[in-house]
Amino acid sequence: MVLPCAGPMTSHASEPVAPGDDNAHFGSKEDNLRWYREMLRIRRFEESAAQAYTRGKISGFLHLYIGQEAIAVATKELLQPHDQVVAAYRTHGFAIAFGSAPGACMAELYGKATGLVGGIGGSMHFFDRKHQLWGGYAIVGNHVPVAAGHAFAAKYRGESGVTLCFLGDGAVAIGPTHEGWTLAGLWKLPIVYVVENNLYSMGTPLSRSIPVEDITLKAAGYNMARERFQVTSVAETKARLGEAMRLAREESRPVLVELITYRFRGHSMSDPGKYRDKDEVEAWRRSDPMERTMQALRRLHGISEEELEAIDEEVIAEMDEAVRFAEESPAPAPEARFHNILAES
Repeated sequence: MVLPCAGPMTSHASEPVAPGDDNAHFGSKEDNLRWYREMLRIRRFEESAAQAYTRGKISGFLHLYIGQEAIAVATKELLQPHDQVVAAYRTHGFAIAFGSAPGACMAELYGKATGLVGGIGGSMHFFDRKHQLWGGYAIVGNHVPVAAGHAFAAKYRGESGVTLCFLGDGAVAIGPTHEGWTLAGLWKLPIVYVVENNLYSMGTPLSRSIPVEDITLKAAGYNMARERFQVTSVAETKARLGEAMRLAREESRPVLVELITYRFRGHSMSDPGKYRDKDEVEAWRRSDPMERTMQALRRLHGISEEELEAIDEEVIAEMDEAVRFAEESPAPAPEARFHNILAES
């Protein structure tokens, strides 16, 4: 069985598919207000993190999720109690969307003891089991078989949970990805592999790193169903990703989903992104799900500029408090570097 796929996608990053103004792509006023606020919370968190990085408060790598927020927000609304999410290193947005405290997230970036994993993981290793986030993984593709293990465990225990594994387009040609997908298809695991295709593997465009434009064509070789579309709204992403999760949950059928999205910043804070021209970035900004949701609130629901500004002010205040919490938190004790290495009896 193959899930219905979107029509042909352009191979040129400068030409996103025009989303149109179809009202069916949006939900109720309450839905759109909630989705807009949650996307805005992720974006303002990431912007605050970027500012802290430039002030020397955050060390190491920092990979921002700006532009891809709708995916995390839609995923949160689909999660059931036994579901698990395994992701790569661009994971802040998932943590914020899933309910992790912004202060704990920012403290982790700062390397403070009050961080999600005690300040010893940093940006690339967010982990919040309470909120169903089973890790960001820094080594490209190595988390793909780990996610297969989560799905195997759920199936073995007879649970109804689905494992969602998020990876970038740069991970699809990595050896462990092949191994994980092979096991998922062979064992018919309840797992959905979601490729967040932001069109660049670090600074290399997709056309120079993958020989086929449609990544989901690989699904047939692993006995996985497939789905592919451009992310332009939370509503559509929720509906189509939800169908993939239903198939995995009810039929124990692995699914490969490719989400065409775009990051508005460089690969990391050390990447100025000069390999993209302004026209390309501007073209994709017109398809930005957060911007489109804000326009829908104005056009469909009559939300005023004052109301939108009030939401933004509340979110900014929340993220300012997260920064204050991180800056005032203590550093981990020296022995913390040995925590979470071995299971204690």
